[in-house]
Formats: sequence, structure tokens, C-alpha cells
Amino acid sequence: MFETIDLECVRGERLLFRGLTFRVDAGTCLHIAGENGAGKTSLLRILCGLMSPTAGDVRWKGTSTRTLREEFWSALAYVGHLNGVKDDLSALENVHFAAGIAGRSGSLAEAAAALAALGLGGFESSLARSLSQGQKRRVALARLFFAKEAPLWILDEPFTALDVRGVGVLSGLIGDHLKRDGIVVLTTHQDVPLPGSVKRLDLKAVEATA
Repeated sequence: MFETIDLECVRGERLLFRGLTFRVDAGTCLHIAGENGAGKTSLLRILCGLMSPTAGDVRWKGTSTRTLREEFWSALAYVGHLNGVKDDLSALENVHFAAGIAGRSGSLAEAAAALAALGLGGFESSLARSLSQGQKRRVALARLFFAKEAPLWILDEPFTALDVRGVGVLSGLIGDHLKRDGIVVLTTHQDVPLPGSVKRLDLKAVEATA
């Protein structure tokens, strides 16, 4: 179970949201919606522990994530709005390296299979700097193939720059994760049918609960 209690976020002198309380149970996807500037990315960064809220708390299994720290991060797989792909590494090296940094085991063959599933077969040795934005996005998302044991996935605009095949593969990954009683929290501007049990939160710069 993943929840927030009375979250508030102020950036500069601007209030993004206040009194934000929600709970997401196992096997559920929370779709965070809202206009540009509503604070969606800031909220995801707070949920991951990359930013501190102005007020309020984020809790994992009833305990503040600020207390859990390493335990919470080991339970988390995060793909941010920026791909986090290293230009000097190949597509294959990026996937394998990211899995290792996250403490998740996986062979080069498994990394290659993940890339192939996302339509990047034949690009394994290509340096990331030579890839298109859509291809870099798929390299970043290939990490999720190694995150099956991480119960919480937080994804910022994961469908951006994906083609029809990529959207289908990612939707399948999300659906499989929910069937394993995982939790997915994501933002998306695209009209993509999300699998499984989906809860929606419309984020506005006012008090909100879900």
C-alpha cells in the first residue's frame, strides 16, 4: 500500500498543490492527470524521494518513506521524464548498467531480449547518442524488464515518443505488473487504454483528494 498524507508543494512562490491525500493498493494503477504546470512531475519526484514536499508525508506500507529510505528505494522502479540514458554507452550497455546500479540481476542476453521486445533488435551495439528520442525512450523503458521484483513503478509520461508497437509492449508490461499485485503510478497526456484496475487523480493547484 502506497499513500500520501496532506502533501503540499510550493515551487518558488507558486503553490502547485495542497492537501493532496491518496492511497493506492496492490494491483492498482494510479493515473495522475492534469494540465501542464499542474505539478505532475514535481509530485512524482516527491513520491520517489527526489524532492521534499513543503508539507505532508509519503508512506509505503504505513511507514514514512523518509524513515525507510534504502528499503523503499529497493522497492521502487522509476522512469522519469528525462530518459537517463548515457550517450557514451551502447543501448545494450545502458540497459545492463542500469539494472546493475539498481541492484537487479540480469544477463546481457536478457538485456538484448528486452530491447528486442521494444523494437530495438539490431540496435544493441548502437551508441545512445546516435539513437532518436523515441529509441532512447525505449532503452529507458527496457529497465522495467528487470524490475519485476520491484513492487512500485513510478513512470513519468512513459508513452511519450513510442510507436504503436512500443505502446502495446509497455501496456503489456504494466498489465503484467498489476497482475503480480504490483502498484503503478504514472502520468500521461496520451489517450492510451491502461490495463487492469485504474484510479485517476486530476491534479490541480488546489486542495485535492482521491
